[in-house]
Parts: sequence; structure tokens; C-alpha cells
Amino acid sequence: MNAAQDTILRLEGLKMHFPVTSGIFFQRVQGWIKAVDGVSLTIRRGETLGLVGESGCGKTTLGRCVLRLYKPTEGRVEYDGQDITDLGNRDLRPFRRRMQVIFQDPYASLNPRMTAGRIIGEPLAIHKTVADREEQRRRVLELAEIVSFHPSMLDRFPHEFSSGQRQRIGIARALALNPEFIVADEPVSALDVSIQAQIINLLMELQQQMGLTYLFIAHDLSVVRHISNRVAVMYLGHVVELADSDVIYSDPAHPYTQALLSAVPVPDPAVEATREPIILPGETPSPLNPPSGCVFHPRCPMAEDRCSRETPEFREVRPNHWAACLLTPGYDQAPPVKP
Repeated sequence: MNAAQDTILRLEGLKMHFPVTSGIFFQRVQGWIKAVDGVSLTIRRGETLGLVGESGCGKTTLGRCVLRLYKPTEGRVEYDGQDITDLGNRDLRPFRRRMQVIFQDPYASLNPRMTAGRIIGEPLAIHKTVADREEQRRRVLELAEIVSFHPSMLDRFPHEFSSGQRQRIGIARALALNPEFIVADEPVSALDVSIQAQIINLLMELQQQMGLTYLFIAHDLSVVRHISNRVAVMYLGHVVELADSDVIYSDPAHPYTQALLSAVPVPDPAVEATREPIILPGETPSPLNPPSGCVFHPRCPMAEDRCSRETPEFREVRPNHWAACLLTPGYDQAPPVKP
């Protein structure tokens, strides 16, 4: 299988800018919130790409653009070789069955007036993939078994379940149409640690059984390391580093990635005592008025004068390792090749 056949999703120069308006009757655009600002990357069929970064960096917005829940301001979203950036709702309908989402809050994403069985079966009814109610019921029972959800609880309502059980309902709903690609938007951040492990293991088992591809969005670096094949690090609307999971954690190239990893606790007390966390000064700039040049330069401990003037391109600084930092070794020699 060549590289083109192996790619299920390709993003090129993706931007999502939200207008900031003023006035009641005659609203005027005062500025733009640059939630996603020029992201290019690919996701390979059957892999899990972890997308990490602090709150407000644009991770969820990127995931929603991928699913076309948002229409991008600029750029290109290509799914399985077809550009879906400008497709209307009718033309998007076949792709909706192939791409699904698992939401962050397992309670807010479930209709409180519907039973678990109806929630899981709703996609089947909307897309008319079952002949009758009896077939729909059989499919719902099958999905419940897949996610280890007891069939006796299908007639209960969301408020009667724990957060882990609600997330299993959400996962079963996402699997109802046999998708190929799933955006998991911080699916374990609202769960207890013990339940997080169960859900992560379930997602990994489902990937093996069904050949799924994940875009796994999270801010917990230890969770991302456990489940991801590759990791993309996002800061203020930009992907600043992308590499295999082991490489990101053992030899990060971007100063922001290094700072993130320095804050992750190490279970070995002897090792933890020798580590020095990288403390970043100030706060994350507003996406309404991002800095010139490198967006990270106001907080970067390595920044030079040119970092405020030159916008770094995303370059392959090492084999299969991309970074957007002017000071990364090998950056000046690396051509700007899209990952």
C-alpha cells in the first residue's frame, strides 16, 4: 500500500476563524478569533493520532472542522481522497456514516429524554440502515454487547447511569453505523482515573477488532502516550510538532513540547527528584490578537530576536519528525514538506 492509499484524512492549510462583532442591530466585525490557523497534516488508515495542547489551543475546533461540523474559513479537508471542504449537507450525508465522534461530556451529549437503547439506535433510524424495529433492536443489543453494556439497562435514562456507563453509550452510538474514522474529543477527561483505563482499553480493543482510525484529542499526556501511534502538539491554533509517540516523549524538538513534558510526573521518586520543570512565563496570548512571528516566542525560554519577526514553517527536522521552530537543530537545512 502506497502513501496515498494509506492516508484516510489530509488537512492542508486549514483555518477556522470566528468573527467578533459589536452592535445590536447593525453588527460589525471588530476582529477574528483565529482558533485554527493554518494546520496541515495527514492521518493514516488504522492509526491513532493523538492531538495534545492546553485548553483553548484549538484542538476541539480542529476536530469539528475535520467532521465538517464547522465549515473551515480556509484550507482543505480531504477524506479518503475526496475534498469535502465545500460539500453541502446532502453531499456530506454518505461521509457522516463513515466519520463519527465521541464527545467529551458523556452526560451533556446524551438526550435526557431518551432511553439508552433509543440513543444507541437513533443513527440507525436517521440513516435508515435497518428494515424495521426488530432489526434495530437486534443491532442495539449487539452494540451494547460490543461495549460491555448490560442489555437489561437499555430501557433506562442517562441520569440513571454513572459517567463511565454514559460514555459506553456514547461509544456504542458512534459505532452504530460501522464508521471507519472516529474523532474522540477528550473522551476520558470527565471520568475517574480507574474508569479512564477501562474506556481507553475498550477503544484500543475496538480499534483492533474493527480496524478503526482515531483522532484522539486530549490534554493528558500520559493517556495520549498509551493509546497513540503518533502525536501532534498544538499551540494557539498551530500544530508545532508531529512525530511518533515514542519520539515525542523521548526526544521532543519544540520548546513548547519540552515544557509540556517537563510537567508530567514520573512515578520513580529518584528520577522525579532530579528533574527540573520548565516554567513558562506569562499566559497564553489571545487568539484574537496572536503574536507576530512564532506564536510561542513571548513565552519561549529559547527565543531570539528573529523569532518575533519570522513565522516558522512546519519542516521535517528529522526523519518522520516535523517541527515549527526556527531554533530546532536541522530546521534551516530541512525543506518545508507537508506531513
